[in-house]
Amino acid sequence: MSAVNETKFQFTIFLLTGIPGKEDVYLWISVPFCLIYVLSIVGNSVILFIIKTDPSLHEPMYIFLSMLSITDLGLSISTIPTILGMFLFNSREISLDACFAQLFFIHLLQCMESSFLLLMAFDRFIAICNPLRYASILTPWRLSKMGLLCVLRGVVLVLPFPFLLKRFQYCRTNILSHSYCVHQEVMNLACSDITVNNVYGLSTLVLTIGLDSLLIFLSYVMIFKTVLNVVSHAECLRVLNTCVSHLCAVLLFYLPEIGLSVIHRFGNSSSHLLQFVLGYFYLLVPPLMNPIVYSVKSKQLRARIIRMFIN
Repeated sequence: MSAVNETKFQFTIFLLTGIPGKEDVYLWISVPFCLIYVLSIVGNSVILFIIKTDPSLHEPMYIFLSMLSITDLGLSISTIPTILGMFLFNSREISLDACFAQLFFIHLLQCMESSFLLLMAFDRFIAICNPLRYASILTPWRLSKMGLLCVLRGVVLVLPFPFLLKRFQYCRTNILSHSYCVHQEVMNLACSDITVNNVYGLSTLVLTIGLDSLLIFLSYVMIFKTVLNVVSHAECLRVLNTCVSHLCAVLLFYLPEIGLSVIHRFGNSSSHLLQFVLGYFYLLVPPLMNPIVYSVKSKQLRARIIRMFIN
């Protein structure tokens, strides 16, 4: 009898959620999302165009930055259209397959972003701790292999997500708490045992976000140890200044990502507002802010951008 009921009430679509109780001002709420979308696309496209067309920027640091910009473009394109559809046209319905595809790309791109931030930390570590071997270690061939390995790691770890979710029936509720799909939330809507998904999702989080953030932390421990041995105070500040933009990007990405993952698994009803804020922050703000932070802190990049728009 229960099996018949499960089949009878199995949902074939999910319903996206905007901001409950604010439906009358959705059009106005869509304005900042539109601006974020446009600025993210334009900002990262400009970064990519400048790095591609300026031979002086064909250095490891800027190549890693271009990888980060491609990932940020992908994140914006895979998430913001459904958010805008929700707020502009009240388009709440999303099929299960479309939801699984979206969450695959979101988690894949986040895994890649974490990997590229780790590569950028490695770049700073080599540049500061072993500058004489910088050019011989970070050769173009090695850079391409490192980028490819980051993509492959993401695909291998994230590909099981949609297949693990596809085997479930969704008969409890079909209402998501955001305007996009993520694995942690979708699995909680299943009317089956989600232990495997929980364990695999947590393991993936530890192997990507956890491991990468730990390695980045250790890289900066070694960097600060090296910098503190520099006699000149001015030289010490100059070296640290080359790391500021990367540190900003790391904090913008990891803090809300880790916070949201903890809330999804261990949070309670009192954390809904924080979950809502972090849920949009960790997807929308890094693609928006990374081009701004790097353009402000990099003299070469800033000068090239100014020259492009003035000419």
